[in-house]
Amino acid sequence: MLSRAELLHQNFVERVQSGDLPESKCDLTLKDAGLAKHELVDLFESQLMSRQLDVTSRRLRARNESFYTIGSSGHEGNAVFGKTFRFTDMAFLHYRSGALLIQRSKQLPGQTPLYDMLLSFAASSEDPISGGRHKVMGSVPLMVPPQTSTIASHLPKSMGAAHAVGLARHLGKKDAVMPNDSVILCNFGDASANHSTTQGAINAAGWAAFQKSPMPIVFICEDNGIGISVPTPQDWIAANFSNRAGLEYMRCDGLNLLDTHHAALRAVDFARKHRKPVFLHVKLIRLMGHAGSDTETGYRTLKQVEAIEAQDPLLHSARILMEHGVLGAGEILALHTQTESRVTRIAEHAIARPKLVSAAQVMASLIPGRKIPGGTTANENVKLAPDEPARQQMFQGEHRLLEKPQHMARLINLCLADLLLANNDIVVLGEDVGKKGGVYSVTTGLQRKFGPARVLDTLLDEQSILGLALGLSHNGFIPIPEIQFLAYVHNAEDQIRGEAATLPFFSNGQYVNPMVIRIAGLAYQKGFGGHFHNDNSFAVFRDIPGVILACPSNGRDAVQMLRTCVELAAKEQRVVVLLEPIALYLTRDLHAEGDGLWLSEYEAPQSGQKVALGQLGIRGEGTDLCILTYGNGFYLSCQAQAKLEAAGIKPRIVDLRWLAPLNEAGIVAEALKCKHILIVDECRKTGSISEALVTLLYEREVDLPIARVTAEDSFIAIGSAATATLPDVEQIVSVALKLCQYIDRSQVDGLTK
Repeated sequence: MLSRAELLHQNFVERVQSGDLPESKCDLTLKDAGLAKHELVDLFESQLMSRQLDVTSRRLRARNESFYTIGSSGHEGNAVFGKTFRFTDMAFLHYRSGALLIQRSKQLPGQTPLYDMLLSFAASSEDPISGGRHKVMGSVPLMVPPQTSTIASHLPKSMGAAHAVGLARHLGKKDAVMPNDSVILCNFGDASANHSTTQGAINAAGWAAFQKSPMPIVFICEDNGIGISVPTPQDWIAANFSNRAGLEYMRCDGLNLLDTHHAALRAVDFARKHRKPVFLHVKLIRLMGHAGSDTETGYRTLKQVEAIEAQDPLLHSARILMEHGVLGAGEILALHTQTESRVTRIAEHAIARPKLVSAAQVMASLIPGRKIPGGTTANENVKLAPDEPARQQMFQGEHRLLEKPQHMARLINLCLADLLLANNDIVVLGEDVGKKGGVYSVTTGLQRKFGPARVLDTLLDEQSILGLALGLSHNGFIPIPEIQFLAYVHNAEDQIRGEAATLPFFSNGQYVNPMVIRIAGLAYQKGFGGHFHNDNSFAVFRDIPGVILACPSNGRDAVQMLRTCVELAAKEQRVVVLLEPIALYLTRDLHAEGDGLWLSEYEAPQSGQKVALGQLGIRGEGTDLCILTYGNGFYLSCQAQAKLEAAGIKPRIVDLRWLAPLNEAGIVAEALKCKHILIVDECRKTGSISEALVTLLYEREVDLPIARVTAEDSFIAIGSAATATLPDVEQIVSVALKLCQYIDRSQVDGLTK
């Protein structure tokens, strides 16, 4: 029994020979469509190549030589977009874009798309984009950041990249990655159009365009009428997107190369000329099921499958070639046979090439600053300290503030100002960061100093905020996005997990998303309360490979760590999350009202002691008890220190500062200087970093008594109960005393009150 792929091949040959070819409502001439005869043949060749890649991939999978067979069959009409967009127009591609990528490669001499894609299918370490880590659509010379199984996750960053084009043009950025007249290409499926990520990204693009902010992008919805097995309602895409504010809607028949080329020219021209977003709705079909393991007749009748196959876009293209006297049936079939032989021959070479064989090889691209053959290397020439005359002028009239101790929020504000002044590529963005200065006034005055282009108020959508940051980084900027509250990041965590963090991995370190994501979070704050404003879990960040997580406990550290974070982003292209404890933003005192012990003077750039990645903060030199903690826990432990010392316990308080990756060697070394270990973790008992610390100490054979003080496994309440589930000074002292074997209960009770 023939497979659907073999039946498609057989039907193509028989119907071309017989002239039994499908009709189209489009009556455009080659001239109307903007195509010459040789260009039409060229597009058809790309379609044939893409189809044969799908067929060959399935054959290789049967031999266990290919590992991911989701294909482009039925979508071969997108070859047109590989021609109508420039290869310098950055492209964020859907996984059914084989013909598009093949055609795009023809714009740049020396490209070998068939061999490159077959290396990817075979998971060869010589695959030029992912290095054998996945079948991805991507290319460095063709400006296609790699994507895997996109479910619309690439749309926010495509929107961000379009904004980045306009911003670079506005700021006169001379080292931008993309030309100033670029148009961003972003394609996706009709099922993905329903995803909140798509809705948010397109809404953000329209929101910007509505306010006359440049947004040169063409969103291409390749509508094949089904999402895996769920049909898309008839006319749903048109009804949903044809009347969006700020969005120009166009449509075409993706089975007809003439109609598609005509529409694509109009879409690209509109976006390039008017710097506004276009939604191009392309009607297509899907052939051979969703992926290699998909049995289409499980949810479609055989009659339905055959009716769809009868509309094979290759048959439509053959008809156009014959009707316009470009090629005859014999020439079409000869080209078809030649393409099949060519792809088959190349495939046998590709599957014989080396594969990744070790964990070290697989993980080599997780951290982009590491030197990878052909990959990204550190940039040591990034300026992060401003010129002193410019700095004096910026802070004119604020010298008194610079000379007196300040709380953390104000110190971060001063540091951001210095960073923005030093480097024109740094952009601060987020909801309310501009005129309002943020919920906690951390960005107050920055927009007035640096303008709305570099201190950008965004719409209320965390996916769009992070997507905007990702797009900015693609054009050479160093974005510092702000997420207002820790719990809000869950609305958009895939932009960090599935996009920013995976990009170096799937591009062999050739594409990066450097940024510093500032997040106000953790518990103990007064005023606001409840889960969304007092979230005490950051587990979402700790298992994302390559992402750095920093958490300062005091103003001085916040300044020095923020500078290190920006340096890591700028020089090593890292994705960094800076978690800022809200409750400590305005904290002034440690032990008594008015003592001012939690304030710090502002250390100007290149002054003070730097806090390097992984560097621990040590308070006290005691050897009785090592307290491992961070953030609010460090503050509480410092309050507990006096009571412990009064009981004769000399503690050493270790501020972890950097929560991912942990400085494992440093933590173990500090712990071994003491007789007991107490972990103070303000996050929940389950899933908190305290679990990782206990595991670390056990695995490193630290044979010392260990105890934990953690929050309860609960969300945070409000009002007088806001801290009921959280660690406090009394708990820290009580557990420490018991750990150190104090048995005089009266003494313990007295010290914990």
